[in-house]
Amino acid sequence: MVACLPMFGMTRSAMAAAFTPAFAAAGLREVYLDLPGHGDSPANGRAASQAVLDTVCAWLDRHVGGPVLLAGASYGAYLAAGIARQRPELVRGLLLVCPGVKISRGSRDLPDGEPPEAPTGWLDGAPAELRPHLDAALGHRTPTVVATVLAALDSGGPGDEKFQKELQEGPDFALPDEDADIVFGGPVSVITGRQDGIVGYADQFRSMRHYPRGTFTVIDSAGHYLPFEQPALLRSLTQDWLRRTCNTGTRGRQ
Repeated sequence: MVACLPMFGMTRSAMAAAFTPAFAAAGLREVYLDLPGHGDSPANGRAASQAVLDTVCAWLDRHVGGPVLLAGASYGAYLAAGIARQRPELVRGLLLVCPGVKISRGSRDLPDGEPPEAPTGWLDGAPAELRPHLDAALGHRTPTVVATVLAALDSGGPGDEKFQKELQEGPDFALPDEDADIVFGGPVSVITGRQDGIVGYADQFRSMRHYPRGTFTVIDSAGHYLPFEQPALLRSLTQDWLRRTCNTGTRGRQ
């Protein structure tokens, strides 16, 4: 089984659209979760990332009889890495796509330089309020990618915008062990976008010291919405990760 955790503000429907092609023909049971206050999941609990993580762990404890594969994107990957630190007995392996590493925006090591060229009017189909975000987030800059991302952003349940705002802007957005020097010994794949202006790729490379069985990939012409920008490459890298998880016998802290 692979349990999949979505980006901040996105839903299990969006995560399924992003990752179902990557898991095609793997023969796995795929479970896509709405985080508290996202999609159809109520905001039961404090607006704190630790409370969100604890809710996910409680679900795994109730519904899963043993360790699972965890996949996450952005904030979902930040939580998945936190679960591997705090509850390694729940985790067989990690697939971390454009993972958050530093939750504070001011502390992230982001790429500099000019963005890739894009066709004239590539953002015309996006709402005006989302254009600055998409301009920073996307490396594969085409109207088709923009339309795909917008469809994902609009999919799934409504979520709780008040809870999300309190979580993102509150003092407990960072996990208390964000900077802990803890090693996870299971198979890990960290996949990043070269033009990701939201979380970058440098912090993610430095985090590889925590993953002795980890691989790291940075993809050109890809940004923070990598699953929608480079789906074929994501599938290839995901299939490699799945092959490595088949024979694993090593998990947890070291």
